[in-house]
Amino acid sequence: MDFTLTEEQEQLRRAVREFAEAEIRPHVLEWDEASHLPDDLIPKLAELGLMGAAFPEEYGGAGFGYLGYCLVIEELARVDPSVAITVAAHHGLCTSHIFLFGTEEQRRRWVVPLAQGKKLGCWGLTEAEAGSDAGGTRTSAERDGNGWVLNGSKTFITNGQGADICVAMAVTDRSRGNRGISAFVIERGTPGFRAGKKENKLGMRASDTSEVIFENCRVPAENLLGKEGEGYKNSLRVLDTGRVGLAALALGIAQGAFEASLGYAKERKQFGQPIAANQAIQWKLADMKVEIEAARLLIFQAAWRADQGAPDTRQCSIAKLFASEMAVRATNEAVQIHGGYGFIKDYPAEKFYRDVKVCTIGEGTSEIQRLIIARSLLGKPESGKPVAAGKPAPSGKGPTKS
Repeated sequence: MDFTLTEEQEQLRRAVREFAEAEIRPHVLEWDEASHLPDDLIPKLAELGLMGAAFPEEYGGAGFGYLGYCLVIEELARVDPSVAITVAAHHGLCTSHIFLFGTEEQRRRWVVPLAQGKKLGCWGLTEAEAGSDAGGTRTSAERDGNGWVLNGSKTFITNGQGADICVAMAVTDRSRGNRGISAFVIERGTPGFRAGKKENKLGMRASDTSEVIFENCRVPAENLLGKEGEGYKNSLRVLDTGRVGLAALALGIAQGAFEASLGYAKERKQFGQPIAANQAIQWKLADMKVEIEAARLLIFQAAWRADQGAPDTRQCSIAKLFASEMAVRATNEAVQIHGGYGFIKDYPAEKFYRDVKVCTIGEGTSEIQRLIIARSLLGKPESGKPVAAGKPAPSGKGPTKS
């Protein structure tokens, strides 16, 4: 397993970094305070192939794979996490769900324009009463002739206001619990489908986070995504690779905070010398760097497995858990290194500090990641029998992957 980036991947990283420095960095504070990204940003990202980085070229993507996608998200988040999460929700959740579980016709119809960046996507799983317990979904879909009628709402939906295509989970058979949840594609302009309240957030303020609402929203039968009743199961698969993307986002935030702190420590003088000469500051920087590199390797490993066609749920959760909590620690130290200047908006440490916290919450909280990891190690009691993910024990009688 060699994690040395190829020349193509290095070129991709450089291209995204140059774009972010030239087109995004000058406007970060402006967009944050306006709580809005400019309309011309998505077309610019699309020109570089960033809206469909991981997907094959035959479906409108750039063919960079999941590792390339993680490089894109990291480099965008290094400058502005709001831009990164906009791309991540579009790419790693909405488009990924259709690509993984859609029919060939659905891929051609929806993945191609999404991957090309001609349309923007959002993904709806979370509800007001169904957060970590996504199985508690209340949004319903009832058969109506040759179609379905959706009623309910989703909350905390990134790109909810501006999305052209929404993938949403709804209950089609409440008697079957999780196995009665199905996925649907809803296009903008569909009667009964609209955006609700836009959230006023702590961080990543320039990204669009809102409710999406379904009121007698009728979609044709061909908008059922995957098999009926498999929406919840398929969502968990989507979340695996989605979590790797969010881990890359957290990594980018930490990298940006580290670089800002390193530069500041070299320039800021106290007692006649740069504060970087103080061991206390040196150790903070060293610890930040060690944890960043550890997170990067975990993310590369998880992305590599996905590129081999064998995404590993536990590895994805490990990468997401470690990277997100590491990034919280890194941004906290960045503010501390900046001192009073870390508390004001003239320096980037303050924004990274605000932006990072959602990484420990979105796409499964840190507590849920620990639960997933623990269950994969110990087995999950179900009907009195252990069910767990992992390789068989040496005796051949151990738990197998479920």
